[in-house]
Amino acid sequence: MKRIRQAVGNVIPWPGSSARLEPHKLNTLRAYWEALRDESDGAIPARLRVDPRGFSNALEHAFLLERVAPGMAKFRLAGAHLGELMGMELRGMPFAALFLPQDRGAVQAVLAEVFDLPAEAELTLRPARLGNAPDASARMVLLPLRDREGSVTAALGGLVSTGATGAPPQRFEIAARSLSPCGGTAPPAPAPAEDRLAPGFAEPAADFEGPGERPARGRPRLRVVKPDE
Repeated sequence: MKRIRQAVGNVIPWPGSSARLEPHKLNTLRAYWEALRDESDGAIPARLRVDPRGFSNALEHAFLLERVAPGMAKFRLAGAHLGELMGMELRGMPFAALFLPQDRGAVQAVLAEVFDLPAEAELTLRPARLGNAPDASARMVLLPLRDREGSVTAALGGLVSTGATGAPPQRFEIAARSLSPCGGTAPPAPAPAEDRLAPGFAEPAADFEGPGERPARGRPRLRVVKPDE
């Protein structure tokens, strides 16, 4: 039997085994993310540190999410595998577009955990259109990233599917999910200056003044007018 030289991590693929090896590409993404954490003393990795060359063999399965509201995110980048599943370019589309409408509440809950705890998430998915492969399935990981201010506003993700998933656009339902809170978290973004004032240190709001010159503090508003003026 002829052995193929291309390797994924420490696993050497054999002819006809590509479907079984796809999940290892998620392990590649997770290992890259964990390496960035180690470099940051356990803190959530910075989005600016993500270099696609670090997971080039999983690039077609990778994507980058950007948080746009609580429980909502959109695709900033998406690999070729996701484009093939959906039959379109995903950049700028909402993350929830990958899922059936009845599962989008669960998707919002997962995103809230990823960004707010923050936490790693792993989802087991079922394609809505199974085609000729009733055993078709997919797996996804979501790995939080922080921005310049230290807030978790992005996520590195990966999606792999096995079996024929039917004609695009494909949607998924969530069969199972697991969340792992991240032990080392980045500090939240600093509050605006006015929110950091201690009680009693803020100046009172000024009274409304109409148009014209405002009298100086402490000066009387009325003066005596003499008849000869």
